[in-house]
Amino acid sequence: MVRRLPLLVLAAPVVVAALGACTATNFSYISKTYVGLPSQVVTIGCKEPYEVYDNRQQRRMLIVSNALREVTGCNINDLRIDPDPEGTRVSRFRAAAHAYLDETVREDCTIRGETVFDSLKTEFAYACSAPIEPRNAKVPRLPGRRPGLQAQ
Repeated sequence: MVRRLPLLVLAAPVVVAALGACTATNFSYISKTYVGLPSQVVTIGCKEPYEVYDNRQQRRMLIVSNALREVTGCNINDLRIDPDPEGTRVSRFRAAAHAYLDETVREDCTIRGETVFDSLKTEFAYACSAPIEPRNAKVPRLPGRRPGLQAQ
């Protein structure tokens, strides 16, 4: 008697391998694009910090959040929990990207594309009317802030 395995059991290793390759590809891309870049911290209307890695030569920025914020949404410090953090995630990341461009004196730049790597990392491609600065040019940076710590 021949025993037949469900298709799902046979397909599971292929699905797991594909997901692993996708994650590895994202990690490889992020490492190559943003390696060696210092993080800057921008806060948005809910006063929560987002780390920004800006590759000015490629006109791409990686916005990174933290896991606690993505579970509770905004207003963690005010002890108000967002009823739908996933619903506000996209708008919060976009607000952080726009705030970063504004705070680094690039109000004329516009967001041209968006790639969501996972719930904690989103990349934004942007375009500016000004030419790309040389690699070692002095550019406006945000004041040093450490995410999660409040000034005493």
